[in-house]
Amino acid sequence: MYPDGTVKIIDRKKDLVKLQFGEYVSLGKIETELKTCPIIDNLCVYGSSYHTYLIALVAPNHKQLHLLATQAGKEKLHLLATQAGKEKLSFSELCEDPEIVTAAADMITNHGRKAHLQKVEIPLKVKLCAEDWQPDTGLVTAAYKIRRRNIQQFYQQQIDEMYDPPSYSASKST
Repeated sequence: MYPDGTVKIIDRKKDLVKLQFGEYVSLGKIETELKTCPIIDNLCVYGSSYHTYLIALVAPNHKQLHLLATQAGKEKLHLLATQAGKEKLSFSELCEDPEIVTAAADMITNHGRKAHLQKVEIPLKVKLCAEDWQPDTGLVTAAYKIRRRNIQQFYQQQIDEMYDPPSYSASKST
């Protein structure tokens, strides 16, 4: 911002988001930094002026996700797979496992810190997307650039849940 009150836009206007407390963040800059994280094949960072934090929709790298799952607790994964009558958990089951999601989110957060992102620029919540982001799905272009609006529409229900998690009754009768 210049002394006369004018603003110089240094990034794509549609990638700039003003969060609830007035912080402007560049989604494109954040995505560029976070895409270098090994667990991420592609991602879309989402922010809204109605909320105080960012969320990330991540298309995880299959190999890295399985490696992370192994590091996070091979015994637990083997037990879950055995209970389901399988040798190992599927990719979509890994993407939904809360411990794996937490481990991936921690990995992404640490990567963001190492990339010197500001606290407000690091996504607070992460959704691991099991869907394949290919040009024929409409989620990315032929050059594999994200189609932000299409991704938002496709994952709107999950986005809403990430911002407004269901409240559970904490009252227990004893």
